[in-house]
Amino acid sequence: MRDSNARFDAIRPGLPAALTPHIKPGPVDETGWSLLAANASVAAKLRQLQPRLEDILRERGWELSAIRVKVQST
Repeated sequence: MRDSNARFDAIRPGLPAALTPHIKPGPVDETGWSLLAANASVAAKLRQLQPRLEDILRERGWELSAIRVKVQST
């Protein structure tokens, strides 16, 4: 979980401020990292930002396959 939180801290500056409270870091595994979106609208915006967020992580030294965006069930 520490790795997931560190990744989230790294991408936070690349997220719109209004969106950040609606996103939580999810699990990291061999296929990538998950971001949990509060609803479908937030997930759609994250998917648009996904290439930019992946670039931020690579610039900071993380090697990952992809960021997965999932809608968090409540």
